[in-house]
Amino acid sequence: MADNIRIAVTPGDGVGPEVVGEAIRCLEALRAKHDLALEWTRFPWPSHAWHESNGESMPEDALEQLKAYDAILLGALGDPGPIDDKNRYLLPDSISLAPLLDMRKGFDQWVCERPARLLPGARQYLADERARDIDMLVIRENSEGEYVSQGGRLRKGTPDEIATQMEVFTRKATDRIIRYGFEQARLRAAERVKEGRTRSFRTLDGRTCESQVCLITKRNALRHWGDMYTEAFEEISQEFPDVAIHHELVDAACMKFVQCPWAFDVVVASNLQGDILTDLAAVLSGGMGVAPSCNLNPTDPDSPSMFEPTHGSAPDIAGQGLADPTAMLFTTARMLEWLGRKDPALAAAGKELHDAVAADLAESKGGQRNTREIGTAICDRIAS
Repeated sequence: MADNIRIAVTPGDGVGPEVVGEAIRCLEALRAKHDLALEWTRFPWPSHAWHESNGESMPEDALEQLKAYDAILLGALGDPGPIDDKNRYLLPDSISLAPLLDMRKGFDQWVCERPARLLPGARQYLADERARDIDMLVIRENSEGEYVSQGGRLRKGTPDEIATQMEVFTRKATDRIIRYGFEQARLRAAERVKEGRTRSFRTLDGRTCESQVCLITKRNALRHWGDMYTEAFEEISQEFPDVAIHHELVDAACMKFVQCPWAFDVVVASNLQGDILTDLAAVLSGGMGVAPSCNLNPTDPDSPSMFEPTHGSAPDIAGQGLADPTAMLFTTARMLEWLGRKDPALAAAGKELHDAVAADLAESKGGQRNTREIGTAICDRIAS
């Protein structure tokens, strides 16, 4: 019998424990139904509560502990709420969110992958009917760039204070994220063909392709890394003649995400620019409450990848049982699909969970239900 796949569950702050609770219920239902070789351990860190008790967001050996797991399922980090409690223990974002960066960098989770597809039942924010055809994958470079935390503050607290924040871009990380984008474009095109869906993208020389990669930079102002990204993009694209290519400056991309999001397929962007674009893409695909997110290390099968919903800790509704767990459940489905590289039964369970959540979303059409009711409805679908 194969060894159990192990998941580290870190519920975190705010609504994190609430939505993670429903994810665990669904995992239990899937494990019981299919006898999955799956187990998990809950950790009380990283969180505000742990910091309040211990003076740190997580133990010094946190990464060493997490390294023993195959994946990390994270609820949310940030303001624990409720916001009407003026005496709540509240940390600045630079401290409460630091564990995210620590885990991403510590486990070299160099891909942040966020799909944006408008599913039936999800809220359509754009009036244009073509918005129903939104189906993009935003791939964010997740290991360096604007989030390397290099810099400092000189003469802090004085009128002469100086703050420096460095951006660091390497050719190695640039090449691997761009190549990953092209590889995903091919895979997405193949899946669409299987499903009987086709898309059409024009190449620069007038040909038509089934897939496209759009590179996002700000090379007109941030020329050094922008030019390096552009050169790498042009070189690697030669290996993928079947994939159309496109380039946008980040400000124009934001505008076109709203004007014509159906024109995008795979989008590759730097850490900060991808962070901004993925939140916009999440809203276009129905809102933060339905958008999954993955932090992946595709090159090291022994290093845990981390899965978290796009939304934050939602302190305005924390503790009320009102949080929509849909994004958390879609994220959990993607985690199972990712773990399916080690055990195909998990990939099948991930698809089953995704389909159950999507069916529930289509049937409910955004109707008001509490956290528990949504989780129960999806567990019932799994059990049926």
